[in-house]
Amino acid sequence: MASSSMTSSWSSKQNKQFEAALAKYDRDTPDRWHNIARAVAGKSAEEVRRHYEALERDISNIENDHVPIPNYRAMPNGRRS
Repeated sequence: MASSSMTSSWSSKQNKQFEAALAKYDRDTPDRWHNIARAVAGKSAEEVRRHYEALERDISNIENDHVPIPNYRAMPNGRRS
């Protein structure tokens, strides 16, 4: 889910690079955001930090039930679309 506070667009490739870099560089890594930015094509340390913070907000909103559950319509076979 994308947050409206994100100011730059991210490709799926950049998101995959971001995810891999997050797994590699944890909170205790010196210069974490600079290292992650080097791993994500075309993004600065500030952009990757903001992207991370936006994702944290999204997760918090989901966990605190601030995001409505989608109302999927039932299909004739009983499955949901």
